[in-house]
Amino acid sequence: MTDIIHLLPDAVANQIAAGEVVQRPASAVKELLENSIDAGADKIQLVVKDAGKALIQIIDNGCGMSVTDARMCFERHATSKVKKAEDLFAIRTMGFRGEAMASIAAISQVEMKTRRHEDEIGTCISIEGAQVTNQEPVATSPGTQISIKNLFFNTPARRNFLKSNPVEMRHILDEFQRIALAHPAVFFSLHHDGTEIFNLPKGNLKQRIVHLFGNNYNERLVPVEEETTIINLKGYIGKPAFAKKTRGEQFFFVNNRFIKDPYLNHAVSSAFEDLLPDDSYPLYVLFIEIDPSKIDVNVHPTKTEIKYLDEKSIYAIMKSAVKRSIGRYNISPTLDFDQETGFSNMITQKAVEDIVPPSINFNPDFNPFASDSSSTSGYATSPRNYEAKPSAKNWGSLYEITEQPIVEQTSIYADETVLETKQKQYMQLHNRYIVSQIKSGLMVIDQQMAHERILYERFLVHLDDRKGASQQSLFPQTITLNANDFELAKSLLDDIKSLGFDVREFGKNTLVVEGVPVDLGSSNINETQLFEQLIEGFKNSQQELKLSKRDSLARSLAKNSAIKAGTSLGQEEMNTLIDELFACKTPNFSVSGKPIIQTITLAELDRKFEK
Repeated sequence: MTDIIHLLPDAVANQIAAGEVVQRPASAVKELLENSIDAGADKIQLVVKDAGKALIQIIDNGCGMSVTDARMCFERHATSKVKKAEDLFAIRTMGFRGEAMASIAAISQVEMKTRRHEDEIGTCISIEGAQVTNQEPVATSPGTQISIKNLFFNTPARRNFLKSNPVEMRHILDEFQRIALAHPAVFFSLHHDGTEIFNLPKGNLKQRIVHLFGNNYNERLVPVEEETTIINLKGYIGKPAFAKKTRGEQFFFVNNRFIKDPYLNHAVSSAFEDLLPDDSYPLYVLFIEIDPSKIDVNVHPTKTEIKYLDEKSIYAIMKSAVKRSIGRYNISPTLDFDQETGFSNMITQKAVEDIVPPSINFNPDFNPFASDSSSTSGYATSPRNYEAKPSAKNWGSLYEITEQPIVEQTSIYADETVLETKQKQYMQLHNRYIVSQIKSGLMVIDQQMAHERILYERFLVHLDDRKGASQQSLFPQTITLNANDFELAKSLLDDIKSLGFDVREFGKNTLVVEGVPVDLGSSNINETQLFEQLIEGFKNSQQELKLSKRDSLARSLAKNSAIKAGTSLGQEEMNTLIDELFACKTPNFSVSGKPIIQTITLAELDRKFEK
């Protein structure tokens, strides 16, 4: 029997490694940006076409490479950052494995131009499918310029698994934002299909956050800073009032490397305990500086997971530091026992000499039982000069009410047949539930979940027939989103219009809302808040429930526009709500799958009263 174990060819081995390192265009963007940071660049430009499928280009002004290094960087496990095993526990660079460039070259067409600052001429290398097709001297600026074309051109199965351009672009924006946040002293720019998405000047961390997410974030940030013998912590947290329904704006960095850590996230969330609802998540951008020998970053190919030597202490420091910032900047409610604030605004400070005691004037000659003439004269001398005149006439009519016939009151125990002929009456309980009498007992309906179900099914119909009616706003509202949400909104624009929104693009990262769905009623609607909640709810449904785009949009708008618990309803409103609920395809269950209707039978009531 012949031997069956053999070495894989380099091309096959590189493609297997590429499956771990380069899962989508965003993975290549991350690796190339980190290489530029490690090269000491302070100016990095990213150019993307077709969401990275056609072109990913990185231009930096880093240290550049020699001719030999330029050729060697595409070999597997070739790196300048690690020389021996002990170096893995003293790593402060972003990359160290030496696999990224070889993996990228194995599944794309790569052209690299590089020159060191001390050299007069640079090197140009072209590689296609891990094979070098050209290498020649070239005149180029100091630094490195890498162009990746036709990603996954030789692995069509991997290319077919890529998502749509808006989805892939959002992943690229995520990676770009993480790198840009970690290095605010570096200039970054991002262009997609000829349009400038970001132009981030050098600055501090707060300026970088504002440039990335929008000017309105300037008032949302609260600084956090803590220095201990274990870690140094710095960064910003968001005020509870601006918490969102998704986790998209939560960033941890350890030694400037972005990480995902549910354990530390729990520490921050517990610091916000009792300040946020259960389904809201605060903004935070937190940086941990720690001795590299006390962590292990070589855990996952994407290097987003880290193991700590003293995890519990870091958790305690993180929680206490965030709590102290919340208290220091008066985010949490406080009690001042030295002053009763309830009456402070009602007291006007005046000088003692300006205080005039009140005086009382009266007419000692006034007689309420006197004749009309005398009373008139009495009132004429009154200081207030009243025009009213007392009259003693018709006083006897006061007792006429006693002579009226007594109207017999209707008993609350009226004949049930009479009640059945009248329109069914509902009662609202605590402005949250609608209660009605049925033959077997009582029926209790949750008004908010009922309205959500009605709107959800109505919006699904609009998405199918594309005929959602719009109610024009008196004053159109402009909405500025961060780059990621703007890309998402653009991809959903046709479906959003089908729901009844009249919305269009209006410049960079800006939309104009000129109308909202008529199904939302005639109540005062904040178009900006409603649209932002629609986007947030859609992202939450996509992340948590993996619903289709159509269901996610309908669910999000229904949840955000339904009447809330605590809303008082009139009898006609309750009748309409119940009628529309029972006209739904699934009236018994809410959008979240919870029961809308509960019944309490007479037998259950009897048991409560021990009958």
